[in-house]
Amino acid sequence: MALLAAKSIAFILPSYFANATPVVLGGGAPIDFGRKMGDGNRLFGEGKTIRGFLSGVLAAVLVGSIQALALANTPLDLFPGSPGLYVASGFLLGLGTMVGDLAGSFVKRRQGIPQGKPSFLLDQLAFLLFALLFSYPVAWMHIYAESVAFLAAVTYFAHIGANIAANKLGLKKVPW
Repeated sequence: MALLAAKSIAFILPSYFANATPVVLGGGAPIDFGRKMGDGNRLFGEGKTIRGFLSGVLAAVLVGSIQALALANTPLDLFPGSPGLYVASGFLLGLGTMVGDLAGSFVKRRQGIPQGKPSFLLDQLAFLLFALLFSYPVAWMHIYAESVAFLAAVTYFAHIGANIAANKLGLKKVPW
């Protein structure tokens, strides 16, 4: 059981880095270029930027590449003999994470939730859902009911803890 939990964490690690990187490396031009929907609210908001999106995806690819080297021939080897799958999985996890984050912001704006305000579960789990969906074509063998349930629980609490820490470190204005 411990090995399966460790493999689940190792698998999702590129997504976690993708989700955290824009807090540090984001900023600049907003990805929605200031556009508003018919409801008068922005598509995503000022906090979703091109640099943040790209840096998140690149961070996930980097983590996947490091994993290809570090996990090969260990009990945590996710893709034995296939280093390219680590990179592909990292890319898809990162892309899914960033699209999921945008989707969460889009839904929040449609619900009239202002930027910087929390939305229970949406903030913590939308990126995970999209990361798993996007990575499924190359990483289907790591996505099954038990691992998804485990990752949902871990991600929920890890996301809350990471946001509180980022707020205390001055990286985020709010602790959510």
